[in-house]
Parts: sequence; structure tokens; C-alpha cells
Amino acid sequence: MSISPQALQIHAGPKAIARLRQSPLLPGDIAAIPAAAGGAKGLVLNPLDRHLFGNFLGPQAKLRPAVHLIGASIGAWRMAIACRPDPQAGFALLADDYIGQRYQHRPGRAPPARHVSEVFGARLSERFGGSEHEVLSHPSFRLHVVVARGRHLLRRDGQAGSRLTTPLGYLGAFAANAVHRRALGLWLERVVLSDARTPLPLPLDDYPTRRVALTPENLQPALLASCSIPFWLESVRHIPGLPPGACWDGGLTDYHLHWPWARLGHGDGDGLVLYPHFQPQVVPGWLDKPFKRRHRATPALDNLVVLSPRPQWIAGLPHGKMPDRSDFKNYGDDHGRRQADWRRAVGEAERLADEFCAWTEGRLAIPVQPLP
Repeated sequence: MSISPQALQIHAGPKAIARLRQSPLLPGDIAAIPAAAGGAKGLVLNPLDRHLFGNFLGPQAKLRPAVHLIGASIGAWRMAIACRPDPQAGFALLADDYIGQRYQHRPGRAPPARHVSEVFGARLSERFGGSEHEVLSHPSFRLHVVVARGRHLLRRDGQAGSRLTTPLGYLGAFAANAVHRRALGLWLERVVLSDARTPLPLPLDDYPTRRVALTPENLQPALLASCSIPFWLESVRHIPGLPPGACWDGGLTDYHLHWPWARLGHGDGDGLVLYPHFQPQVVPGWLDKPFKRRHRATPALDNLVVLSPRPQWIAGLPHGKMPDRSDFKNYGDDHGRRQADWRRAVGEAERLADEFCAWTEGRLAIPVQPLP
């Protein structure tokens, strides 16, 4: 009789490890929750999200006055759902929406970016239209949405003559980032749209950053922009509160939100940052994926606790991997098989939530390892 491998692994920075040796993780320990870009990989976190926001941080939990939820791309979508009154139902709908995606396209061709943007924008309007005030008035959670705003050639997506300028702009962005991450700021500005009630208490001086108030008027366009993968979706060119220009997927500047979390609260806070993630490594930007030296843990992550699936568990998923964006191409028009495999992955991921629950309640010993 074979025994299923443990699904959940936990990594943490040195400050967080010392804290967890003193006592189990409690809801009141958590000061912030980041949520990474990563497309379909976010599906394996869906049951964990449902438990985390529906139970562990639910109405009966004793929380800090403000718990900051920060998301880029699908992470922004997830964190906006967490601010709804019934997050468990909201996360179930998110999984259904993502798994059920289908777009019109010519045989052998990717769907037009404009069509994908229209379909996805309509879905966001269906899920958030009329409830923007509700999302931005959660008693404990403060939402922050990350967007990449184009500069120079990358300001012109969707305008006349941009068919060549956008690819050239991203070529320039890749070259600049290869020299130094801050040099990417010449091409892409980080924009953080934040709940106006409580500014994010984090000094974002690691990268060129613009801060803007998140309002009912710009919530939907900000979420659409944060999820707008270049060449797959069109950029969003008009976000209230921002100067005109193309805004893109927040993962371009902040793929996994490798931010100075250890400075949260400007040095006077003692909260932990809980990070449900697809992997233990926290990669700064999407263009940093080829540069393995930038994937290493830094002192900025000393108070971070990362929850991620173990590789042995991932090997048991369909095709031995998590769902990802390449599946749209690999499955082609066999939507039924892709959807069935993705639903199976979400079902298997219930174990991540079960094991997190057992760990916080002291029923399961999971060793907390240092961040790689």
C-alpha cells in the first residue's frame, strides 16, 4: 500500500523561524499577505485561499487592525476576492471562471489580444461591478494592486504605429533588466494602487514606484491591467488617477513580489508576512526568470513565511506539473480534457489546505526550512 507524499512545505526567513519556534502561527501574527503573478499555477492555491480567508482569517479570528493584501496579476484577482464578504464562494467562482476560459480563434492561431481583453474584462465586471465599495471597505483587509506602467516605447500599445514599438520596447526592457533590475524602471514603472484608508507601510525604494489611491472608479481597470499579459491581452490605457499610457501585467515588475518585507511598518512592526506561493523561491520580476542569482533569499525576506506545494506532490498531478499557461497551447481545442485535468489539480490541492489547518492546530508537524 503506497502512502501519498506530504503536499505542503514551509520555508521562512530567520526572523520568522525564530518566531514560529516560540508558538504556533496565529491569525494575529499576520501583517501582510502577498499574492504572486503566475497565471494558471494560482489554481493549486485555490483550496488554501478558501481555507485561509474563509476560516483561518475568517470573521471569528482575532486580526491586526489592518492586514495588507498585495497582489500582481492573478494574485491581484485573488486578493480582491479575499475582500468580499463570502471569500469561500468567491474563490470557488474564481476557479470555475479560470478553468472555464475559452476564446474564439482561427485554427492554429492564438486568440486576438483584443478579444481576450474584452472577455476577461466582462468577467471582471460581472464579478466586481457594483461591489467596488464592498471590496474597499473590508473591516480588516487592505487591498493593494500592482500594475506595470509603460514608459517611452511601451506607453504606446494600442496606438497607431505600436505594432513594432511594443516588441521593440520589451526588447529594450529585457536588455536593461539584464544589466540591472533598477534599469528596468526606464521602461516599466511599478504602480501600487492602495486602499486609501491605510497606506501600505512599506518603503518601496528598491525600484521606481508610483503610489496611487485605489478607488471604486479605478478598481476594475486596475485589476484588468494587472492581469494584462503583453501580447496575450491588450494594455489598459486609461486608469483613473494615473497619467494616460499603457498599463500592463503587474508581474512584469513584480513577478513574486520580492519586496523589503522585513521593513514592514518602517521598523516598528513585528508582524509576519504569510505567502501562499507556487514555490519556495521569490523571483523579483518576470524578466528575472533566466537570472537564477536573483532568485535567492535576501534579508528583505527575514519575516516571510512561504507555503508551497512539495515537488513530490506536484509529480502526482496530471502530466506531473501544476497547471500553467502553456496548457492552452498543449491541449489545443480539447477544452474538456484541459478543464478536467485542471479540476483534478484543484481537487488534489485540498490537501494543501488540510495540512495547513493541521499544522496551525498542532496536529501535523511540518518542519519549517530556511528560504532557499
